[in-house]
Amino acid sequence: MIRPAMMPIKPLITALACALVTCSAHAQLRLPPLQLPQLPQLQDQLGSPLLRGGQRLLDRSDLGDLRGLRLKQVGDLLKWHRDVLEADPRGEPVVRRQILAWPASPQGLDMARADGLAVTGGGADGVLVLHLPAGADMAATLERLRAADPEGAYDYNHIYTGSGAAPRELAPSTGTDSVPAAPGAAAGASRVGLVDSGIERGHEVFADAAIVRWGCDDGPHPSAHGTAVAALMVGRSARFQGAAPQATLYAADIYCDSGSGGSAARIAAALDWLAREQVAAINLSLVGPPNQILERVVRNMVQRGHLLVAAVGNDGPAAPPLYPASYPGVIGVSGVDRQGRPLPEAARGPQVMFAAPGSQMVSAAIGAPPYRTVRGTSFAAPLVAALLSRGLGPPAPHTAKAAIARLAESATGMAAGARSNDIGYGVLGTAFRTDPASFR
Repeated sequence: MIRPAMMPIKPLITALACALVTCSAHAQLRLPPLQLPQLPQLQDQLGSPLLRGGQRLLDRSDLGDLRGLRLKQVGDLLKWHRDVLEADPRGEPVVRRQILAWPASPQGLDMARADGLAVTGGGADGVLVLHLPAGADMAATLERLRAADPEGAYDYNHIYTGSGAAPRELAPSTGTDSVPAAPGAAAGASRVGLVDSGIERGHEVFADAAIVRWGCDDGPHPSAHGTAVAALMVGRSARFQGAAPQATLYAADIYCDSGSGGSAARIAAALDWLAREQVAAINLSLVGPPNQILERVVRNMVQRGHLLVAAVGNDGPAAPPLYPASYPGVIGVSGVDRQGRPLPEAARGPQVMFAAPGSQMVSAAIGAPPYRTVRGTSFAAPLVAALLSRGLGPPAPHTAKAAIARLAESATGMAAGARSNDIGYGVLGTAFRTDPASFR
């Protein structure tokens, strides 16, 4: 999109720079306090046994929105994994008998050891996991740790889940037409990161893809959610193309078919790996409650110039904000339909920086048919992350600001420099919406 000469770009770049690095992010985004009560987001195709009894993948476009499914699925998650999960005082799922620590002084850990807690590394720099003995009160222990080391950070090991509905099966395709290359698809090779569930590496869209895998010591655990999200980033076939098919995908599986998969500790460890690999743009199609440890990890990465892109979630316009999308400096992405209208279930608020297609679209699927429709902010965020990654070098604050400004210039649906709580600076990635009609 060419900007008219009378619309100066400087105010836009200044605002973006403030949002990402130089100004108070809380003031820039006007985020509510982190202690606001939240409801957990639905567990959705993230390699959990939760899906094994019903992996019919449904696009909810014909059933309203996703909000009605969430509470039941969270209840199922806690019920089926009661051996490793429990609910915190607000009802959020957490790993049983684990507290995450980022100590600032010895007092907190001294108290923990005196109470019989075992201390292990969390897999991320600065993060420790405190293991409580059987019968210990997690809430009371957490309060004492925070009081003993008030400058440190101590929190539950919260579970984070996907922010999209599972895809619906398509009718068998009879067409063989190729999808035309979208504008800019031949951009230079770059790196892009993904923190999600496992990928079906044998799918045809990944035949020519460069993928570096992390996580799951026992081997890959392909998942519908991770496969669909990864395809939107780097997939390519005769009928489908992601937003950055020439990029190398650094994919971290934080679920591994484990009941405690998707924990804050695993997210922190995955981000630590991506930081060491110098991956600048990273997608997180995950949602959950605020967490002190995850907030510090995110803040450190943003300050070093990483572009963290996160789905804002599907709890609806009036719901409290979800994380990590609502942390300062994170690029929150909402979803829109074919007409560019925000999805009715998509979150609204100052955390929304961009929007992208999130319904009436196709992505890769496991099994037959190999392509299915998807819906939710989970599938909008990867398009933005992939677009940001194009031509991006190692993480650095100045290149991060420039990449955001470049995308804002090309976004549609908003006046130059304007921003809304619905679509942020505008809609991106419409060229990469693969219409279900093209498969019939």
